[in-house]
Amino acid sequence: MSIIHPVPSGSKITWGRVGIVVTILAWIGYVVSTIIRQFIDYGGSFRFTMEALSYLVVVTFLTFSALMYLVARQGALIRFRDHTRAPRGMLDRHFGDTRSQRLTVLVPSYAEEPDVVRLTLWSAALQEYPYLDLVLLIDDPPNPTDPDVLAKLEATRRLAPDIEEALREPRDRFQGSLEAAAAYLATHDVDRKAVKTLLREYRAAVAWLKAMAEQEDVVDHVSEFFVDQVLVGLANELNLTAIALQAALDQGGLPEADRVEELHRRLAWIFRADLTSFERKRYASLSNEANKAMNVNSYLGLMGHVWRPHDTAAGLMLDEVESAEPGDLVIPDSGYVLTLDADSQLLRDYCVRLVFYLEQSENRHVAIIQTPYSSFRGAPTRIERIAGASTDLQHILHQGKTFHNATFWVGANAVIRKEALEDIVEVQNVGGYDIKTYIQDRTVIEDTESSIDIGTAGWSLVNYPERLSYSATPPDFGSLVVQRRRWANGGLLILPKLWGQVRHRRHSRERVHLTELALRVNYMGSIAWASFGLLFLLFYPYDSRLLSPLVLAAALPYFVAMGSDLRDCGHRFSDIFRIYGFNLVLLPVNLAGVLKSIQQAFTGEKIPFARTPKVRNRTAAPAWHVLVPYLIVGFSILTAYRDFNQHNWGNFSFAVFNAVLAGTAIRAYIGLRASFVDMGLGVLNWLYVERRPKKVAAPEPTDAAIDWAGILYFGDRRLARDLRRPDDRRRRVTRARR
Repeated sequence: MSIIHPVPSGSKITWGRVGIVVTILAWIGYVVSTIIRQFIDYGGSFRFTMEALSYLVVVTFLTFSALMYLVARQGALIRFRDHTRAPRGMLDRHFGDTRSQRLTVLVPSYAEEPDVVRLTLWSAALQEYPYLDLVLLIDDPPNPTDPDVLAKLEATRRLAPDIEEALREPRDRFQGSLEAAAAYLATHDVDRKAVKTLLREYRAAVAWLKAMAEQEDVVDHVSEFFVDQVLVGLANELNLTAIALQAALDQGGLPEADRVEELHRRLAWIFRADLTSFERKRYASLSNEANKAMNVNSYLGLMGHVWRPHDTAAGLMLDEVESAEPGDLVIPDSGYVLTLDADSQLLRDYCVRLVFYLEQSENRHVAIIQTPYSSFRGAPTRIERIAGASTDLQHILHQGKTFHNATFWVGANAVIRKEALEDIVEVQNVGGYDIKTYIQDRTVIEDTESSIDIGTAGWSLVNYPERLSYSATPPDFGSLVVQRRRWANGGLLILPKLWGQVRHRRHSRERVHLTELALRVNYMGSIAWASFGLLFLLFYPYDSRLLSPLVLAAALPYFVAMGSDLRDCGHRFSDIFRIYGFNLVLLPVNLAGVLKSIQQAFTGEKIPFARTPKVRNRTAAPAWHVLVPYLIVGFSILTAYRDFNQHNWGNFSFAVFNAVLAGTAIRAYIGLRASFVDMGLGVLNWLYVERRPKKVAAPEPTDAAIDWAGILYFGDRRLARDLRRPDDRRRRVTRARR
């Protein structure tokens, strides 16, 4: 898709406003003409009254979500219309005249495929930025015993040094040409020789990128995107500059000396990046929480300091020191931090354009800027394509949320002002070491909760209105279940924080617009009420008197707008029906996530973070999540049969509609064979009970076997003895520190 969104026409914006008005009027008309009229004309029994009230609640919440879609979309259209892209020359001048702060790219990785992480690192390493540090945060267990797992970990560890070595030749060349050009222009005016030298360097950069593109193995649509959009896209942009320089020579015109030096500097910055990797699980003094947020937090807490590793009976500890010595860990500080998922890719202008926005005087209050990711084109599976279509719709909606000051951080990528993170950090001393939490891990949707924290601290968030980042969507139903169940878990828990932020802002005499509040509430709660609402509509036989064409009229603008947006994103208008079926098969997944939120609210126990599997093979789905879509189809057919005999044509049509779309979705997105395999595995796993090994009391150690180092460190003989068992060491040490 195009980086720049097409400018919407005036009629498209007008029809968007009409859709909003129609939705509101249709809902009001339904309440007056159907609900109120039924009670005035006929009264109602207790059962009918309860049905009417519950049906009205369901319709109201679903209509509210549809309305919020239209409102956010309308804001996005206005932003796309008004967006003016900063010229290339302005960017070069800005980063050449001002000493921009260092940017650190953090790529958290856990059990990822090395070739997928490699593409992500390359897309970040080729970003044009003056001072770029790229850190791969490897969260795998550092000492696996499985040879295959160890080989995969070693391949991941080699990624950073291999990429830095590959960049060495072009980096040295273009840095040398920059220094030579600066020295030449300091004593000479711009002449044809200087321009020819610059032209030669640009052609060399284009040749290097195209040579790399030819050597890449294109094994799937993600690697094809990397070659076409990252490597060749950057080469084409540099080649365009070369064409302009050649035209200047042919036409007898020469650029100014400052511009020549800026263009040399641009090449040097593209191929200059410092790459390293970091493994927090090597150090017992860092958090061991198994989630992405604490992986990132651990490194953020070390930035700007010098750390000396210190071996103890509990493991390797990091102690802060004033000056560095050989073997110490030096973590430079940065003004900006870019968090990037290990399966995402950035296009060439991501860093310079987003940081340029942050460094404008009117944007000093902005803490986080991002381009909500789009989906990779050409996915091989139906479920990946339809999940990608829903992702592309979310990209548009997030742009509209910024229009109404209701931006949420979408964790796949974002440039964060480090100063803002320091405003929301929480410090907890565990076992004598400070554990810093910048990004909250209380829920499994850490980016959403951190968005509220950032807003409460007085900062704002912005979505940049261009497509500059892409990310993978799960390729099968099993991995999609893990992702969507995590997305559905946590929104309800964060709502009280939103109310606290609203009270804080009102106390500070800051106006909170109703539209902003409505969009935020819908973002965090819509999965809950949409899932329960759809559940009621599917399985409860509501009285036919409650049905009305006005309900369809209220939903029609939403579906028409969605179809139009899908078509603008390169999908089909008819994908609105596929997305509806997609949501039907995901109903048990979303309900499971919502129920987990309710469980955490009552128990106070944190729900474990479940990472989305990113493997080449298919991920098996839980049997219950596969069975429920079949139950939806069966019950819809039964409902249709009953309503046909009762001549209840409204409910009959709805039941047939659900049965057809749910059945089609099962076949397309889960697969008949795969669904039966997963249900069979679920039954076997339920029946199978693993035999527990017999517990053998550990003998008391003799004097010769006394773990003197452990006793001296812990002051506890039993704990020191348990440390001999490597499998239990980290768990017991963590418990002791707590």
